[in-house]
Amino acid sequence: MSDNQPQQYPGYPPREPYGSGYGSPYGESYGNRNGNGQYGGDAYGHQDAYGTPPPADPAYLPSQHHQATLASEEPEARQHPQPARPAAPAPGPAPASTAHLAPNQRARLEGRSPIIPPGMQPAALTAVLAVLLGLSAQLPRPVLAVPVVLLQAVTAAGWFRLNGMWPARQGIALAFLAGLTTDVALLATERADAPVVAIGTLGVWCAFVLVLQLRNRSSADERMYALTAGLTSTALAVLASGQLAAAPDAVTVGAAAVAVATLARALRLPSFVSVAVALVAAAGAGIGAGELTGFGTPGAVLGLAAGGCALIGLRVASYDYPSRFVHMTAGVALPLALAAPAVYVLGRALG
Repeated sequence: MSDNQPQQYPGYPPREPYGSGYGSPYGESYGNRNGNGQYGGDAYGHQDAYGTPPPADPAYLPSQHHQATLASEEPEARQHPQPARPAAPAPGPAPASTAHLAPNQRARLEGRSPIIPPGMQPAALTAVLAVLLGLSAQLPRPVLAVPVVLLQAVTAAGWFRLNGMWPARQGIALAFLAGLTTDVALLATERADAPVVAIGTLGVWCAFVLVLQLRNRSSADERMYALTAGLTSTALAVLASGQLAAAPDAVTVGAAAVAVATLARALRLPSFVSVAVALVAAAGAGIGAGELTGFGTPGAVLGLAAGGCALIGLRVASYDYPSRFVHMTAGVALPLALAAPAVYVLGRALG
């Protein structure tokens, strides 16, 4: 056979010389070159120009040993089929992070109550402070000023912490100084002038709080929040000084009612039962203290009002998922601080 004649295989049509049948001037297609340097089917099993697959290359045929191994393993695979793996569940939405939420919002999201009462220990401290107020009320007014000043200090610190603002030394100092200034002014004037003294002092110190917040470089929302907390804390400290302006017997009756109501509210009872028991106990304590001091049976009305104010103070101190520090400050002071206006007004009206 001449070198110029194309090599032919039995059973196959004669191959065209290179450069024909492929439509390419280079005589190539996109197939792969076989071991003899000739072009056959490509790697994806495409056919050649005649529509007939090229002969398989012996180099790529499986050996007899490999075929025998596959044949021996096939029955065993049929006898012991592999269990089908369950399809992996589709990934659900990732849970939203609660790190940026406030504690009370996180508690609501988790199904927990954001209201936590202070408990028995703060109630006991409230009762001790109330006893000090009730006993010192029968002594000269400067003696009564000592527990009142302590009440104002705890009120100012607890209110700022209850609002999540800590440390807030300047705001706490301003609120406490407002209460202290009111105490001094009340000791220097008559009891009948107490409303004018309290309003005047409150107006001056509110202006100081405004000036303090003008120097604040925080955002507008933070400055408004700090201003609100500062004004409220100042007002509470001034209201607590009402214990100095009230009649001595009224202070004793109101302090007894607050002490009993706070202890009764701390008992492990259902909520509505606990409130009812606390109010009844406050009225009873008012009657008892009224009989001892000469205030008389109107002490029941005063005791009921003071006990109601004490429960409001406890509710406020329980809000916003507070910490133990809040319970030991705001939870102790707010019942007595909120009861001071009722003690002053009803003491003058019923006494």
